Amino acid sequence: MSRTGGDLKPDAAGPDAAGFVLAGGRSSRMGQDKALVQLAGRPLVAHALAVLRNAGLEASLAGASSSLAAFAPVVEDYESGRGPLGGICSALASTAARRAVFLPVDLALLPVSLVDYLLYHAQITGRAVTLPSVNGFAQTFPVVVDRAVLPTLEAELAAGRGGCFSAFQTAAASLGQPVSVVAVELLVQSGQAAHPDCLPAAYWFLNINTVADLRRAEAYCPSRSHRVI
Repeated sequence: MSRTGGDLKPDAAGPDAAGFVLAGGRSSRMGQDKALVQLAGRPLVAHALAVLRNAGLEASLAGASSSLAAFAPVVEDYESGRGPLGGICSALASTAARRAVFLPVDLALLPVSLVDYLLYHAQITGRAVTLPSVNGFAQTFPVVVDRAVLPTLEAELAAGRGGCFSAFQTAAASLGQPVSVVAVELLVQSGQAAHPDCLPAAYWFLNINTVADLRRAEAYCPSRSHRVI
């Protein structure tokens, strides 16, 4: 049932969804592999995987190198240098699940309840692409993607249009749908999503790209290593 304490709903993941952490970036601004940078005593990749697993999903790494295989199964992009959209396409091609949740390795402050609700929303609406918004701005990740849009995403990638957000819009439109955007603030107000450290919703989307970002995340969530998020 729901972990939020709000309205009860069925577990969101079910047997027909898979989770993937996108961990194939170059980490140039961090100066080292972001996936292995420590936050509250654990590498960022472990935090991201925990979000997906606590949402009831089998979690894998997409676009990552085999050096991360100790943390989870790795779906390597079949052509290097294609960016996050390449990892998404490879991951969708690797799974038989109808839906997949994609989470970048550097979004370590997301609560499980948000992923829970996005999956639930995708299931009840049948939308091919579901993602959150905060402060009125749609966020590219986390995103729930229906495997049916894989051919369109691959076509966008092949055409040199590697931007994930625009590819999601094109993919949804190919099925005659808009992208489904869920306002995080409304989820918080209704008790459908909450953060264990009571962080405001805008803080959930901090991208940990630099050492300064890492220090900020540590200040926001000093207890992160001791809680199920």
